[in-house]
Amino acid sequence: MVVKEKIGIVVSDKMVDTRIVAVSDRIIHKRYKKVVTRTKRYAVHDSEFNSKAGDKVRIKQTVPISKTKTWAVASILRKSST
Repeated sequence: MVVKEKIGIVVSDKMVDTRIVAVSDRIIHKRYKKVVTRTKRYAVHDSEFNSKAGDKVRIKQTVPISKTKTWAVASILRKSST
């Protein structure tokens, strides 16, 4: 099985073991041929508490951890300045 990976920004770190990561994808609209940015928010498992809000992270798909969490933090690409 190929492990899916995405890159996004941590937008919330208020929960224990969980971060909310916003992943933006740019697509071309089928009818209007315009580039549209679509953002999806993922609940991501972070048991080591390394990531904070504003960090750019790589997430990978895992086995389901809870009802909404099927992603985990693979690595932190860039720390936030705050």
